[in-house]
Amino acid sequence: MTQSAPTCSRRMFLLGSATTFAGAFLAACGTEPDKEIAATEVPVGSSVILGSVIIAQPTEGNFVAYSSACPHQGSRITKVEGDTVICTNHKSVFNIADGSVVSGPAQTGLTTTDLKQEGDTLIAATH
Repeated sequence: MTQSAPTCSRRMFLLGSATTFAGAFLAACGTEPDKEIAATEVPVGSSVILGSVIIAQPTEGNFVAYSSACPHQGSRITKVEGDTVICTNHKSVFNIADGSVVSGPAQTGLTTTDLKQEGDTLIAATH
């Protein structure tokens, strides 16, 4: 009996190539890029959520950054309300000035992240 070589359709080749490329890309770029925003876009006395980072300006010219992962169970903090941010999953509320818990179930405050200012641009590290 003669065995024939396995065939590879164009579709299977492209799918395999795309999957391999995506895996290699994710492995090489496993960290999220830093988040950037113009300082003028962060309201005084409030904050802006950029995916995994919260950038706040509690008082004029004073900028701080926090992880948007809620310390309670790791859900994303997705809501800004004045000088607080809220995890809508379990309703934990945090003060933007120091990241402390205003109300929980969260027992610990927000995790700070590195923030640098280059001219009018704020750059938050996304460790």
